[in-house]
Amino acid sequence: MYFFLRHLSFLDAFYSSVIVPKLLESLLSKEKTIPFHGCFAQISLILFSGATEACLLSVMAYDRLQAVCHPLLYAVAMNRRVCTGLVGASWAIGMSTSLINTLLLAQQHLCGPYLIRNFACELPPMLSLACSHPYSSIVSILTTMVVLGLGTLVLLLGSYSCIIMTALGINSATGRSKIFSTCSSHVLVVIIFYGSGVSRYVTLYFLNVNVAISHSKCLWPVEQRTAM
Repeated sequence: MYFFLRHLSFLDAFYSSVIVPKLLESLLSKEKTIPFHGCFAQISLILFSGATEACLLSVMAYDRLQAVCHPLLYAVAMNRRVCTGLVGASWAIGMSTSLINTLLLAQQHLCGPYLIRNFACELPPMLSLACSHPYSSIVSILTTMVVLGLGTLVLLLGSYSCIIMTALGINSATGRSKIFSTCSSHVLVVIIFYGSGVSRYVTLYFLNVNVAISHSKCLWPVEQRTAM
């Protein structure tokens, strides 16, 4: 359990380090600019951390399922090799998701004005700068949402459904409260993660609504990127 928590803590710190330094620089500086290569790097790292964390949260739900429903077999079912493989698969999925979406975005021709209204460079605001309809990027985003977003959510709901059924079958009130207290922190993290993801991506892309605390960033022209 603590093995997964270390990776989750690293991802949370990594995500903050990708966004916060540039955000603070923009807030304190009169130059609200970010270069193209910096913007693409930020998009890639945000996608990587988000996709990896979604998979890791599902893995942690499965870990709790084994601990609650099969406590006697937990040491065998979740040995070091299995835990390492699950974490490695989560990182691999995150890297591939980031790489595919970033490469598809790089193929788009962007038009002015080179301005995005968001606190960081993210995929939906960048696609609004595309000269033509970004079909490939939209298909990739929808595929990621369905396969990765809904897929991990189904695994989470399935794991916690089994945990709840097991907890309700325990006669001891102390045992039930211990199970719920153990899983409550993870459930809260899942709610915050998916809630913020829906409000940030779905709202920005489909409804084109800007958050009240959003911050404008001007991008370098495309010609400077192609000339490099």
